[in-house]
Amino acid sequence: MVGGVQRRQAEAGARYDVFHTDCPARDVVDHVTSRWGVWVLISLRSNDLRFYELRESIQGISEKMLAQTLRALVQDGLVWREVEPTTPPQVTYGLTEFGRDVGEPLTELFDRITQRLSPRP
Repeated sequence: MVGGVQRRQAEAGARYDVFHTDCPARDVVDHVTSRWGVWVLISLRSNDLRFYELRESIQGISEKMLAQTLRALVQDGLVWREVEPTTPPQVTYGLTEFGRDVGEPLTELFDRITQRLSPRP
């Protein structure tokens, strides 16, 4: 099953007020820019990954924090989740179109930073 909550669309010509505390776009920005949200989006940029593969690709993240981050990103419609009914269940995650759109500038930022850093000794 591929899931995710549909994003609320602004009325034609209307924009979200991201500076208002009740703005739904503000919640999405908070989830994307959270300590682990950026790394999840970057990790999923080229491949769909299972939970354990994501955990291994993001050093330092606990299972609990990965699960919470993924739950928020799925709810925001940035990441999809597919559960295969096996024993134990295999859960795969990937970026939605919205997630790819949001993740693209993050990937560019990441690439620019790593290209500018001086080589590690």
